[in-house]
Amino acid sequence: MGTNVSARKKLTLIPVILMIFTSVFGFTNMPRAFYLMGYSAIPWYVLSGITFFILYAFMMGEYGAAFKNEKGGIYSWMDKSVGPRYAFIATFMWYASNVIWMVTISSIIWVPLSNALFGTDTTSTWSLFGMGATKTLGVLGVVWMLVVTYIATRGIKQISKVASVGGTAVALLNVVLLVGAIVVLIANGGRLAQPVLTAHAFFQSPNPSYQTPVGMLSFVVFAIFAYGGLEVVGGLVDQTEHSERTMPKAIMISAVIIAIAYSLGIFLVGIFTNWHAIMDSNKVNLANVAYVVMQNLGYQIGLGLGMNQATSLMIGAWVARLMGLSMFLALIGAFATLGYAPLKQLIEGTPAELWPGNVGKITNGVPRTALWIQGFLVALMIFLMSFGGEEVSKFFNYLILMTNVAMTVPYMFLSGAFVAFKKKSEIAKPFQMFKSMKGVWVATVVVTFTVGFANLFTIIQPALTGDMKSTIWMIVGPVFFSVLALAIYSRYEHRERSIVIGKGRASLH
Repeated sequence: MGTNVSARKKLTLIPVILMIFTSVFGFTNMPRAFYLMGYSAIPWYVLSGITFFILYAFMMGEYGAAFKNEKGGIYSWMDKSVGPRYAFIATFMWYASNVIWMVTISSIIWVPLSNALFGTDTTSTWSLFGMGATKTLGVLGVVWMLVVTYIATRGIKQISKVASVGGTAVALLNVVLLVGAIVVLIANGGRLAQPVLTAHAFFQSPNPSYQTPVGMLSFVVFAIFAYGGLEVVGGLVDQTEHSERTMPKAIMISAVIIAIAYSLGIFLVGIFTNWHAIMDSNKVNLANVAYVVMQNLGYQIGLGLGMNQATSLMIGAWVARLMGLSMFLALIGAFATLGYAPLKQLIEGTPAELWPGNVGKITNGVPRTALWIQGFLVALMIFLMSFGGEEVSKFFNYLILMTNVAMTVPYMFLSGAFVAFKKKSEIAKPFQMFKSMKGVWVATVVVTFTVGFANLFTIIQPALTGDMKSTIWMIVGPVFFSVLALAIYSRYEHRERSIVIGKGRASLH
């Protein structure tokens, strides 16, 4: 009976798929891609899916199955494959970047909620207790962070429920996009709003800014990073039922669905959206393009069904509200997963002695003390950013620049460790996609080079446009986090050596 209870508490295939979907798939990436590149975004998403995401997913599947009993996620994977110092630098850099991500999302998350409630972004007018909008959003962000932290301390089941709601909301949004686009296509007699006159439409952007080599390369980076986040779920392997089978299967299914969904979704946008009529406007930008596209979908459905303009506009407004609600729920799901999994991997993978006091203590499978410290740290940063004035705001902008590259460098650490992982015959590998070492080397080089190129271009792009300061800060980020990680780990090693030496001397006496 005890085993059955334990099994029921573990994650099954569908919740894991939904958590992966929530962590990786960004619905807004599709309208943004269409806005930047039109149909020509599709080949780049396919290429990025093959050269990075699918191969990377296979690697994560192998790691997950091999280390199914390890609690430390990607830290344990790299530790067992290469070594603890290598693992700590990569995991710490990844974790620090996620902390900054939580700070920024705590303010941004209210924009989709506003769109859901009011049909537009009214956050600039929000006020609590006579405070301005910035301070009001800061207070809401602090409260939000503390609530999420409380939920996280309750255990994986609570987080799974929240993440599943987010994953389901995004899946529903994709259904609305698919069904709505088909309705418009049928109503328009099979005509596409953005016509495909020749194959040229799939290889040249209608956006003049993305027809140059630099513009196209910057979009490739956008496409690669749209697939990031798969490693987050690695920390849940030990809490997954029949993990050696369930985790690889969940990763494979999710990878295929996400890769297809991105390309299909970009094409669906073109069915009801003419680029020059809708996108070629100074009122449309990367922040609001998803709402513009979904509002247009509702409007086109209304016109296609023979309704008058006023009714069609009303349908458009309600579809945009649905978009806002779905994105709000998706961000909640992503926040729940990313607020828990990276910290869990960092704390459970590393020795408890690495952390001061009770920080490394695990209670009922949850690092509660560490979660609360993280929660208060993020809440403090949100408070300072909202109430600290212009200088503090500038500082946080630099922090965000520092994490732009630092967040994705660990992908290279993970792919770089794969060869060492495959060479270690003592590691049991119940699931293997790469049978030969030649295939392993090819996959490692392709994935590492793809992410490396994306990061290099991300760093130099601002400098190419004269913004040298942003380039410098993006270089500073990975260097700073690496040095800090090395300092923390060296301090731990020095302390451990001192203890061993002290015991040795004691035994002599």
